[in-house]
Amino acid sequence: MNFRLVIFFSFMTFGLHAQKSPKLELYDFSDFDDIVAIDSLASSEVALPDIKAKFWEHTVYNPYKSVDVTFPVKLTFDDTTYASPIGKEKVITSRYGWRWGRAHKGIDIDLITGDSLFAMFDGVIRFARYNSGHGRTVIVRHYNGLETVYAHLSRYGVKENDTVIKGQYLGKGGASGNARGSHLHLVVNYKGVSINPEYLFDFNNEDNRVRAEEIWVTKEWTRPYAHNSRRQSKIQPILTEAEALKTLVKERRVYVVKRGDTLSRISRRNNVSVASLCKTNSINRNSVIKIGQRLIIEN
Repeated sequence: MNFRLVIFFSFMTFGLHAQKSPKLELYDFSDFDDIVAIDSLASSEVALPDIKAKFWEHTVYNPYKSVDVTFPVKLTFDDTTYASPIGKEKVITSRYGWRWGRAHKGIDIDLITGDSLFAMFDGVIRFARYNSGHGRTVIVRHYNGLETVYAHLSRYGVKENDTVIKGQYLGKGGASGNARGSHLHLVVNYKGVSINPEYLFDFNNEDNRVRAEEIWVTKEWTRPYAHNSRRQSKIQPILTEAEALKTLVKERRVYVVKRGDTLSRISRRNNVSVASLCKTNSINRNSVIKIGQRLIIEN
């Protein structure tokens, strides 16, 4: 069942109006059972889902491992902007994509150790502790089903279960964990699945624009191997259900193996997994492919 936030505005008796709070229009809340009423900072009563009702784990980076997420998924934002996670110009040094033979599931934003970090939207702190390669990490769960991850911090400014508002201080940036120099590693997850942050948000200007208030996320934007961390992928937001459903229609084409090709290289160039490539062609990961061999690509 889908829920939508309903904002009620109260007016003060002296003719002063309460300030309008940022609100998120919810789309997919199958995992959240209850709706609770909270008081906003502007003294307006806001009906919000209890985002702590399920999968609320403080010691686990991804509590959704048992959840099978089906794409495409529609995400809804009721705000046309986000709060910049850093208080300076956003310089992306590494993008979402394949990097050094492994998946880079977020973007790296340059900073100096000690620079302040901020929440992109309203939410609740689910995770604020050390996490292997990410070092000191803060995860904010938001009211539209997303979680934003802020990694490699040098200092925490929040604790778990804290409620935060858009633009609120989270901590100091740094280089903790497996970081090559000071930077913010920013990840956007939906039920544990990473989404290319640049598909949802424009980081190239000072307006901090959300690309669309209603946007469909397809599998293409959740597969790091289909992108290159050295350059920005061509972004064409999918805005309608019809467009999104078209991505589910699999197309088959023939690929002729060239000199130097490997299954891994072919899969990356054609935006298809090695597992899918093997299944479609009845081969396995260790199969020897030859120059001139024809493979069926299905995506």
